Amino acid sequence: MIRSMTAFTRAEWHGEAGSLDMELRSVNHRYLELSVRLPDELRFLEMVIREHIGVRLGRGKIDCRLNYRPSAARTGLVIDEELVRQVARASRTIDAMLYNPSAVSSMDVLRWPDVLLLPKLETGVLKKQVLVLLEQVLDEFTATRGREGEQLKRLIEQRCNAVEKAVAELQQHLPEVTARWRERLEERLAGIREELDPARLEQEMLLFAQKIDVTEELERLIAHVKEVKHVLAQDKPVGRRLDFLMQELNREANTLAAKSADAETTRAAVELKVLIEQMREQVQNIE
Repeated sequence: MIRSMTAFTRAEWHGEAGSLDMELRSVNHRYLELSVRLPDELRFLEMVIREHIGVRLGRGKIDCRLNYRPSAARTGLVIDEELVRQVARASRTIDAMLYNPSAVSSMDVLRWPDVLLLPKLETGVLKKQVLVLLEQVLDEFTATRGREGEQLKRLIEQRCNAVEKAVAELQQHLPEVTARWRERLEERLAGIREELDPARLEQEMLLFAQKIDVTEELERLIAHVKEVKHVLAQDKPVGRRLDFLMQELNREANTLAAKSADAETTRAAVELKVLIEQMREQVQNIE
């Protein structure tokens, strides 16, 4: 299945340990570039999340964001009373040594490290739920990419058909072009034909006919288009392969325009380049 590199998905989870909110978005990129933003409490899950995403996605600039809101029970303040007593005793001991000691307020004590405690974070439960949520997001994410990819596939196939039609018309038109140019050359050379070597004249006309012959370019265009359709039918990341084929198609269209010997061929070459450029723009978004 062809998959787009552009997608966005969001999912939530609510439980006794709190709430999780995960977003996954991506845009096109030559390789897989992953950015993971996590709350401090769940920073230890970064490598696990990266590994899961790397297995499921092949290309794209991916932005993964996870928010965590602890439950009301976890947001309450808990005081380490024993530590407070130790701080108070130490303060009184120091006061007895000073000539003019200053009073120590409760806020001063609260600022002491580890006086305020938070209930222990249930890391095992949260890790499990984060991975479940991640798989849920990835399932929807890849499904979205697949739906958009099918649309891109149809657009590219339409333009492939248009390229084949334009090439078929040119192939039918080619003998007429060759005959017309041979006739024009003969008319121009009619007055001096007697002064020229007939064998040399025929050789020069043959060389000119070969210069304007675009049969091979048209055949290669058809071959590349068939390969594009073949690649579109594959069930794996094919964006790079398609990008290479677009370069080959564009090269043949440029050669066709350079060798054009009449307005019809030039017009067709321009039309082909437009169709190929339209395909190339779509291919940039394919994984």
